[in-house]
Amino acid sequence: MAKRILVVEDNDLNRKLFCDVLTSQGFSVEPVADGLHALDRAREFVPNLVIMDIQLPNVSGLDLIEAAKKDAVLRTIPVLAVTAYAGKGDEERIREAGAEGYLAKPVSIGPFMQAVRALV
Repeated sequence: MAKRILVVEDNDLNRKLFCDVLTSQGFSVEPVADGLHALDRAREFVPNLVIMDIQLPNVSGLDLIEAAKKDAVLRTIPVLAVTAYAGKGDEERIREAGAEGYLAKPVSIGPFMQAVRALV
């Protein structure tokens, strides 16, 4: 049974790239473009990992991570935060929100897959 990964990314090119790479590696992938739908899709899809963009329209990825970690169904699902925010203290804030992994954009495929495999 393929591991399931929810990809929450508003940028069409990044979302397609992440999904294509993950699919080619044998994962079952569910893309979500709008963070407002992320938690509902996570409850329906029940992923083994959530890849979360931090800078989303309508809702912050940080807020989504915090909400997921307070949710009885979602709290045990690891989150890999992928963000263009790579300033001082950003990784610490993202990990404090509950993310188990962190990658700064632009993302290279090798480190991306290494981080994914470490969390699933």
